[in-house]
Amino acid sequence: MFEPLFNYLGLFQKIPSEDKNSIEQILEYRTVKEGEILLEEGKIANEIFFVCKGVLKIVSINDKGNEIIHFFFSENQFCTILKSFTENTFSTDRIQAAFDTEVIVFKKNKLEFLYLDLPYFKNMLDNIFQQALLNKVELRNFYLGEDATSRYQKFIVRQANIASRVSQTDIASYLGIAKQSLSRIKKNTL
Repeated sequence: MFEPLFNYLGLFQKIPSEDKNSIEQILEYRTVKEGEILLEEGKIANEIFFVCKGVLKIVSINDKGNEIIHFFFSENQFCTILKSFTENTFSTDRIQAAFDTEVIVFKKNKLEFLYLDLPYFKNMLDNIFQQALLNKVELRNFYLGEDATSRYQKFIVRQANIASRVSQTDIASYLGIAKQSLSRIKKNTL
């Protein structure tokens, strides 16, 4: 059940089997349906999610009341609102399943005890999160300065595993394109 997580973590550091047992004790496996909210706006993030299968999204509501999707997370990615998680502040975003998803959950209070037993584990997760933040910035920059058609074309190439699974409404929101415009773009690129 936790094998995808340990396979991923093994890319960064070998984890002894006795440590794996300690880690497994704090983990929870959860299945979430498309649309289900894992963290609501205005709440403090007390969980980190590792995506085993499916897609999660980070969503906020703009001044006009429209949903804005900032990021998608798919297999072998961690997802949380890091500022809220590390600083115990209220999140202005929510985490929601964009597709039926299976996640492994780290609860903050249990993770803190694990850090005491396995100090290297905190350093490893911190390094993974730092790299993930750099990747998120790089991905957002990848789309900057492009017109709507180019953003969509880049998206279906760069994030094909997400493009094939999430709704067109989600794609339009993520790319900052009106849904009707996205329909025209798709029609003209086929």
